[in-house]
Amino acid sequence: MAPAAFDAETGATNGNGAISHATKPPAPTSGTDAGAAVVLESKGTWWHAGFHLTTAIVGPTVLTLPYALRGMGWALGLTLLSVMAAVTLYEYSLMSRVLDHCEARGRRHIRFRELAADVLGSGWMFYFVVTVQTTINTGVSIGAILLAADCLEIMYTSLAPHGPLKLYHFIIIVAVVLAFLSQLPSFHSLRHINFVSLLLSLGYTILVAAACIRAGLSKNVPPKDYSLSSSKSEQTFDAFLSISILASVFGNGILPEIQATLAPPAAGKMMKALVLCYSVVVFTFFLSSITGYWAFGSHVQSNVLKSLMPDSGPALAPTWLLGVAVLFVLLQLLAIGLVYSQVAYEIMEKSSADAAQDRFSRRNLVPRLLLRTLYLAFCAFMAAMLPFFGDIVGVVGAVGFIPLDFVLPVLMYNMALAPPRRSPVFLANTAVMVLFAGVGAIGAFASIRKLVLDAGKFKLFSNNVVD
Repeated sequence: MAPAAFDAETGATNGNGAISHATKPPAPTSGTDAGAAVVLESKGTWWHAGFHLTTAIVGPTVLTLPYALRGMGWALGLTLLSVMAAVTLYEYSLMSRVLDHCEARGRRHIRFRELAADVLGSGWMFYFVVTVQTTINTGVSIGAILLAADCLEIMYTSLAPHGPLKLYHFIIIVAVVLAFLSQLPSFHSLRHINFVSLLLSLGYTILVAAACIRAGLSKNVPPKDYSLSSSKSEQTFDAFLSISILASVFGNGILPEIQATLAPPAAGKMMKALVLCYSVVVFTFFLSSITGYWAFGSHVQSNVLKSLMPDSGPALAPTWLLGVAVLFVLLQLLAIGLVYSQVAYEIMEKSSADAAQDRFSRRNLVPRLLLRTLYLAFCAFMAAMLPFFGDIVGVVGAVGFIPLDFVLPVLMYNMALAPPRRSPVFLANTAVMVLFAGVGAIGAFASIRKLVLDAGKFKLFSNNVVD
């Protein structure tokens, strides 16, 4: 069944011997449109893909991991953190193998939506993936602008406590900088920025971990308490909320687009990129989780930097250290905003640009400048209007990242490579798919529940970011 469905991409025959085409959208394999030829140009090496992957996965959300451990405790928290790392590495490797399998059969997919629709043989899957992926990427872009503006505001208020600038001023500043950087035409052209991003993630993780260790040893930190909620139902909701946060932290939802930046043949290169990425993931995720939760226990806030800079009382780490960490976070958020905008740019420029003309010709430059600036203006407006990010992270993880990064890869592998139904690989993939589909549903409920409970804190166009 699976091989027949997969052969549909090369032209399977129906019972009358005629070529049968399913209701799926066409999936171009090379630079046949401007979105493929320009935005997703294939010139990169495996380490470039590693830089892109690391920027997509390792971001300031690592600073929420102590908060995720707070909802589960030491044993369950570190166990699930390890499981998530292993499962996502496995899932991404499976998706890369499916992409390699396509390439070996003469069709190289460069878009997640077309890969899913082709392998699963369903036209609606194309629209499901493009809707979820675009929602995730736009949400991450909004969050990156909002948190970068928050970093600017933190630095500004430390220098001018009574200054006149508000949060929306900093949102505008960040959006203008991103609009300028967004004129880099392709995903591949971000490789140097994303290498710096990798170094920045290592830098602020080490700085924040050192600050947490110092704070944990000081007398000013609240007494350490690692107890969970006394209510069993609250413990359950907290655990599933934490799982949703872990899913959003480990998720990226753009692996096919990142693999598309590799110079052909791409087979085997993505595994090297994944090894590079997960070397950084293991170091940063576990270091920030352990030091942050050890220092603050059940008192840790949704961003451990907030715990290090309490509203009342002195900062729990040297000002210069926190300032450098916030600066590193700010700079990396710009890179993250650029990476997660690429799918939107590819969709827009697939129709608006002309692949036959030079990417810097007036014909292509004017639409790129206009559309990308308008997109970032929309993201900036949403960031100013909805300055509450922490609770949304869990919802995004459950509703978006879990389907794209935990369910679809194993489903596509089972369909495309068709392992025997009783083989350990098929059974393991099916178990992972069913488990995370259930976890996603429960996690979405738990995340939305917390969003509703915290709704009283939310205020449109507030001057403060709600954690």
